[in-house]
Amino acid sequence: MSSSELVERIWARDPTVWTGRDEAHWLGWLDEPWRMRDDVDLLLQFAYDAAARVDSVVLLGMGGSSLAPEVIRRTFADESFHVLDTTHPGAIRALAAAIDPSRTLFVTASKSGSTLETRSHADFFWEQVPRGENWAAITDPGSSLEQLALERGFSGVFAGEPSIGGRYSALSAFGMVPAALMGVDIARLLDRAKEMAEACRLGVGNPGLELGCSLGEGWRAGRDKIAINPSPGGFGLWVEQLLAESTGKEGKGLVPCPGESADGSDRQAQEVRVSDPYELGQEFFRWEFATAVAGSILGINPFDQPDVQSAKDRTKEILATGRDQQLDPTGSADELFALAGPGDYVSIQAFVNPTEEAEQAVLRLADRARSATGCVVTHGFGPRYLHSTGQLHKGGPNTGVFLQVVDDFGDELRIPGQPFGFGKLIRAQAAGDFESLRERGRRVARIHIEEA
Repeated sequence: MSSSELVERIWARDPTVWTGRDEAHWLGWLDEPWRMRDDVDLLLQFAYDAAARVDSVVLLGMGGSSLAPEVIRRTFADESFHVLDTTHPGAIRALAAAIDPSRTLFVTASKSGSTLETRSHADFFWEQVPRGENWAAITDPGSSLEQLALERGFSGVFAGEPSIGGRYSALSAFGMVPAALMGVDIARLLDRAKEMAEACRLGVGNPGLELGCSLGEGWRAGRDKIAINPSPGGFGLWVEQLLAESTGKEGKGLVPCPGESADGSDRQAQEVRVSDPYELGQEFFRWEFATAVAGSILGINPFDQPDVQSAKDRTKEILATGRDQQLDPTGSADELFALAGPGDYVSIQAFVNPTEEAEQAVLRLADRARSATGCVVTHGFGPRYLHSTGQLHKGGPNTGVFLQVVDDFGDELRIPGQPFGFGKLIRAQAAGDFESLRERGRRVARIHIEEA
């Protein structure tokens, strides 16, 4: 298939570009820059009204509902916008203490409307601020969250596009409502995205096609580790989910490793182009199109996530027993690193309070892993990464070496209406993912952060 034919077939929604299954039902992101452009005035009016009555905004979301807003927040340096995508009791307490709940807009974002972490966050803060005017929701039509938002009189209920999967939703309401609330000129952002989308229709000089072919052909040559250059807004954080969850299945996958060196026979360098904050619009689309192209070369469906559910199921099973998990150390970092070989990667999975101090400890551990193994090293905070790179860890090639890091979760923090609190929840999530990895024959160990 020629490059121009591939482009034509993607825009024609031809599922045989990939596996010929249901891919045609998940291509709404191709049209989203135009669709959202029509809603700009509505979003800006909502943001203007909200700014008159609140001092801060808290987004409650996971994965595709939180990573684009987090990158936008960092890129535009908005200090009054907060993203909560951890169940660590310490982090939730710290956020609650840093805001005036009565002067805060809480935005609950979940495509399905039933994401356990997000609904738990919402129940916790609703007990503190049970007033609909302090709340908004972003969710797909007909979800349980939409129904709840209508019942409680939320100040805004924004519909997601059902034909867009979470990791492709940056330019949909899931990214643009938060951007509007940050004061971003979303018309300008979307216009840049439209320009890129038009360029991605070309048979020659197509930025998304060129990137996607580079990713895919590099993978064919054994260069499956994608070294992404650092950017001020942490764009690699969003790309991690897009690439890992889209391609990491059927024993294949591209392994995103933001900030890692591209020197190595198993690596390829790829550039994020965000020299101006508003270039985010075009970069979101360029990487989405490139991932679809790369998925065609890998021969997988880049729009499903068949292995993400396993850790969720194990978490629910553990919670259903009523027993708390102790998360005792299992093995050691040095023993685990000794198992890594050429072509492997190390993944540090930190179920800790994501403070700056903890981030530095994880980075020191990453340096140690890099020196001991010579492999690329990735790291992520749990449970965030479960909704991001977790698919790759379980469905991708068995080349990962996984080190789970835990800390002291502190006193329990109650979740209204649940028989468990946030501490019990995050321990169940860590235990569930550990068991899910072990069931798949992955090399895995667990240590306490004090050993980092």
